[in-house]
Amino acid sequence: MKQQSGKLFLIPSPLGDTSADLVMPAKAILMLHQLNYLIVEDLRTARRLLSKIKIDKPIDSITFFELNKYTADADAVKFLQPISEGNDVGLLSEAGSPCVADPGAIIVRAAHLSGIVVIPLSGPSSIIMALMASGFNGQSFCFHGYLPIHPDSRNKQLKLIEKTATLTGQTQIFIETPFRNTQILDAIFKNCQPSTMLCIGTNISHPDEFICTKTIGDWQKRSPDIHKKPTVFLIWNEKRP
Repeated sequence: MKQQSGKLFLIPSPLGDTSADLVMPAKAILMLHQLNYLIVEDLRTARRLLSKIKIDKPIDSITFFELNKYTADADAVKFLQPISEGNDVGLLSEAGSPCVADPGAIIVRAAHLSGIVVIPLSGPSSIIMALMASGFNGQSFCFHGYLPIHPDSRNKQLKLIEKTATLTGQTQIFIETPFRNTQILDAIFKNCQPSTMLCIGTNISHPDEFICTKTIGDWQKRSPDIHKKPTVFLIWNEKRP
């Protein structure tokens, strides 16, 4: 009898040091107890999470595949080999949900091309959670990822983002490397209109979580302390004729 192929599970993880029990659904934690093969971005972070949830087997018994910017496409596809041998494999996010502002899409594409069943598990996503709490348009939104680092390119992008928000009423979402948060906030102040709505979501799901929506003009009066803190920025305006 031909051995049944396994499945690829997409497993979210906490956004930082938040307790897994508080933010991860039971199914995601259960799969981490059961899986013997995990594709991870950082081995130390993955092992730390498994230790926190106290999986009922030695962590060293798990086979880890590291997927990062240095991983060749051909090598990444090989990570799915255990599935063809009848084993389930988990794609574990570094923080939040796999493949959303997070690597792993190449693994999922390869799985679909190979006829492998892909099962996404629910869990924390700072982008979606910030959108939920913003009060902005949740029917139509665009995630831009990271904006350009070069000031001129970044300023141009911000003006285009604001224009799109104004013309379409679509929520515009972007993130930044935490140590550049203050620079991007200053750029928003310099390039966008005071009447434009801005939501800032910082340390989402942490005990010191901060999510607040104001006009840019109001934010300019008192800027939040977001330096070196994971932050999501959302811009929105009601659609104008």
